[in-house]
Amino acid sequence: MKRLSAVLIAALLANCAHTVKPPLPQPDPPQFLAWPQELKYIGFRNIEKIWMTHPIKRGASVYSLPVAEVQINPHASIDGKTLSTDAFIEANNISGLLVIKDGRILLERYAHGRSPEDRWLSASIAKSVTSTLIGAALQDGSIKSLDDLVTTYLPELRGSAYEGVTLRQLLTMTSGIAWDESYSNPESDVAKGLALPPKECGVNTAITYSKGLPRVAPAGTKFNYNSAETDLVGILLARATGQSLSSYLSAKIWAPFGMERDGVWATDSSGQETGGSNI
Repeated sequence: MKRLSAVLIAALLANCAHTVKPPLPQPDPPQFLAWPQELKYIGFRNIEKIWMTHPIKRGASVYSLPVAEVQINPHASIDGKTLSTDAFIEANNISGLLVIKDGRILLERYAHGRSPEDRWLSASIAKSVTSTLIGAALQDGSIKSLDDLVTTYLPELRGSAYEGVTLRQLLTMTSGIAWDESYSNPESDVAKGLALPPKECGVNTAITYSKGLPRVAPAGTKFNYNSAETDLVGILLARATGQSLSSYLSAKIWAPFGMERDGVWATDSSGQETGGSNI
């Protein structure tokens, strides 16, 4: 495992620091969506050593999460068989489990080589973070309205199927634009358009890929899960505020709440944080 970790961390391609060539058999081109499980255990806690990232700076004080005097160790009875917490963790391939009640930790367990000090890839939780930051930008006045047209902030999308789509529709994934989010299909839009590593250094793949997509429904009428749209929201947010997503997150949430450590946010090949994933 240690050797695999060392190989992974050393595997950055010289021609583009945003890409990685994993040390295990991969599809061509290699994509993190197709990482085998043993590589995820290492890669998900070493993102800043694999991809380019921006730091999310912590503040001066830390919000305390004390350990409760009485810890819990729940068991579940399923089909007449009693399962422990550890059995649940193993059966569901969980690397970390944390239970908090009334501001105190009741249970904290880790597996698969993970420790309390490790960062861990939070994947699409970033979508909720990016959406929350849009609320902050509305309050600040950097964005006037959720009914603003996307093309006002992203003029590169003028003339595409995104013409006439509002920020509200982008946030709710009701743009009506065609998109396939199938993670197991190497030919899906999410695999071809967004999955790291990007195809070309210096190019924002969310914009370049999205502007070529067709319309399949009137805007505002149909929900379709689309990670690219939250990436577009992130680009829009950065332009509206004049700040990087990581800096804005630090100022509005990370530092004021009292996070214990700096976070990191992975960037695409243009150096823009991916609003839909990878904090």
